[in-house]
Amino acid sequence: MRICSFLPSATEIVYDLGLKDSLYGVTHECDYPPEARDKPHVVHSVFEGQEPTSGEISRVIAERLAQGLGIYEIDSDLLNAARPDLLITQAVCEV
Repeated sequence: MRICSFLPSATEIVYDLGLKDSLYGVTHECDYPPEARDKPHVVHSVFEGQEPTSGEISRVIAERLAQGLGIYEIDSDLLNAARPDLLITQAVCEV
């Protein structure tokens, strides 16, 4: 089975279940256990490589949500290459 996790807590659960060898992709936020950082990042922040101010973050997120876009980006090429059987994710909650 091939797994991609779009959620740090799910990545931890995959490791706890002993399925680390089935895990083919994680998010940029997956840092536990530490070896999860070595998995390919199939999900990235829209701010990757930037250091925006809190005002810029608020503005960009509001614009993206108004356009029906998310606050994360999926690397579709990497996801397609992983050919996962299972994607673990959740809906984004309103804050």
